[in-house]
Amino acid sequence: MAKMGSKKAGMVPKSLQLKLASRQPTVRRPDTLSKLPVVLLYGIDPSWTPEEKQEVIRQSRRLGLAMRRRGHSVRFLPVSHPDLRSLLSAYEPHQVLIFNWCEELPGRRRSEHKVAETLEALRFTYTGAPPQVIRLSYDKPRVKRLLEAHGVPTPRWKLFRSPEEEGWSWYPAIVKLAREHCSIGVDAGAVVFGPEQLRQRVEYVINTYRQPALVEEFIDGPEYHVPLLGNDPIEMLPPVERDFSALEDPAKHICSYNAKFVPESEEYQKIRNYVPARLSAEQMAELEDICKKAYRAVGCRDYGRIDVRMRDGQFYVLDVNPNADISADASLALAAQKAGYCYGELGSRVVALAAQRHPAFQNNPSDESSPATEPQAGDSAVRPGSSPACGFHSPETWDVSCSLGTP
Repeated sequence: MAKMGSKKAGMVPKSLQLKLASRQPTVRRPDTLSKLPVVLLYGIDPSWTPEEKQEVIRQSRRLGLAMRRRGHSVRFLPVSHPDLRSLLSAYEPHQVLIFNWCEELPGRRRSEHKVAETLEALRFTYTGAPPQVIRLSYDKPRVKRLLEAHGVPTPRWKLFRSPEEEGWSWYPAIVKLAREHCSIGVDAGAVVFGPEQLRQRVEYVINTYRQPALVEEFIDGPEYHVPLLGNDPIEMLPPVERDFSALEDPAKHICSYNAKFVPESEEYQKIRNYVPARLSAEQMAELEDICKKAYRAVGCRDYGRIDVRMRDGQFYVLDVNPNADISADASLALAAQKAGYCYGELGSRVVALAAQRHPAFQNNPSDESSPATEPQAGDSAVRPGSSPACGFHSPETWDVSCSLGTP
């Protein structure tokens, strides 16, 4: 869960407000979109603790209910066993749209792409990335090669299949798992300052996680989580800046598991966040260009998040996250709030993007009766923080330097 600051909410700079206002996605919906049932698909693993299950249910209902207040018909479908086909058998693909928030099939690690594969096989229209892009996102070396091929700056890197491999001379370095998400295996010990530390950490990763180690040059500077919405055009939401300067140990200048998920940890408590990022207009434009290139290179669809660092004025893309966390306390939702979208509107925009692939939408190509974000009757005051209908916290809890627990 996010931990919120106590100061007044920071303002989006006027230049960025005008830029965002002039480039809102032009997605339109036929009259049928608000009537098209949205099935919110999310995972509940039987092995989780009761508290973990309840938290996932709470987050899922929060999004679904916020979307209902935007006029959508939302049904909840928890995935508690790996037979997704049987769970979906109650629905006709042409009669619903799937909001795919299922990160893996219960009991099957790294099966997120299997969810999308099943939806495709059954001919459902769903939100987010297709299976090949989700599978690609877990293969960090392939992502790095794609970024380089498209001219996207990324830190120097090398894949280590053995701790005895040579050919690395850039320090400090960070040792990551080559095929994981969610900062698994990333802690203060992942940052190394010399060859012996590197050898030991690579050996640890290979022996513990049974996969190769990805070694990168460590970029010790602010980190930016850059949410993007859309397909063509693509909209950059206000970037979230993570500031590590309050941590004395440079090895802790990372978005580790502790920094994301352990509230009592030093990292969680001391890393500060600024929304929007403290960048000049020129830097913001450069960051947007780089992130859109990365988004397109990997094949993200509907929404995603690009993780970037800066050192000596140079941006470096660390990771590309299709189907980024869309929880109400994650950086994507926080950035959307700063851009002027309430939580339900964010979900509605994602649905509207996916609906362009739905047969009901394609059968009405000339019907542009109402924008996807047009307020519903009686909803004229729905702006971020102004009403419970938004699904966001009050303005006082959305702080320019609020610390996020789950970026």
